[in-house]
Amino acid sequence: MKLKAALAGLLALTATMASAQDLPDLGGREVVMVTENAYPPLQFIEQGSGDVIGWEYDAMAEIAQRLNMDITYENISWDAMIAAVSQGQFDLGMTGITIREDRKEVVDFSAPYMTSQMMMVVRGDEERFTDAAGFAADEDLLMAAQPGTTPFYVGVYDVLDGNEANPRIIKFETFGAGLEALRVGDVDLVLSDSTAANGYVAASDGGLKIIGDPLGTEQFGFIFPKGSDLVEPINAAIAAMEADGTLEALNQKWFLDYALGQ
Repeated sequence: MKLKAALAGLLALTATMASAQDLPDLGGREVVMVTENAYPPLQFIEQGSGDVIGWEYDAMAEIAQRLNMDITYENISWDAMIAAVSQGQFDLGMTGITIREDRKEVVDFSAPYMTSQMMMVVRGDEERFTDAAGFAADEDLLMAAQPGTTPFYVGVYDVLDGNEANPRIIKFETFGAGLEALRVGDVDLVLSDSTAANGYVAASDGGLKIIGDPLGTEQFGFIFPKGSDLVEPINAAIAAMEADGTLEALNQKWFLDYALGQ
């Protein structure tokens, strides 16, 4: 059994090395990546240290190493990010960006690096509603959302009445601000992708819970100016990281271990 395990490990290592050797070498190319740093655990500013950390930072560090690429990070608000990348102000953008057909008209997307479902997150003692229909039926209930994001549009069109100016949607500049509003009782619902939602709930010590059925499936990708020659090599790196278990290890680190450690 030990011999079989050793052989299996050697074969896995050999496959990983072969995969790495097949990746393009960008020769130390300098690339400017823009992000918001406001969507934990994908990318955010760590309290106390002030460091920028998260799943996407770890993933991009791994991609940069595998492709021999040098990344410089810039910060921008979410509502300006897609336009800025489409205009070529930055080489790449990341902030848990859902791959959508309308966005593909102005930017190119990488291959998906994460697939998630939209979940309803409420306080742990919430008993007034148990699903989207129950929330929509009670006009006194409020939802937090960051304008222009997938949770905002799902809230507008899949939970409420399709009116983007509906006063029941309380807009926040960052996802974290909306989640804090939920915790303190200023709003009654936050929508989040399942990976992040499970992390928040696990870290809340009963303060938060997930209710109802998933409200759809979304895939996240990095964005590029149209026609970027970075799409193909980064897609190759993502495929290699999925094949050798790196992406799953990042999921474990940031959506389980980190959340439970808070």
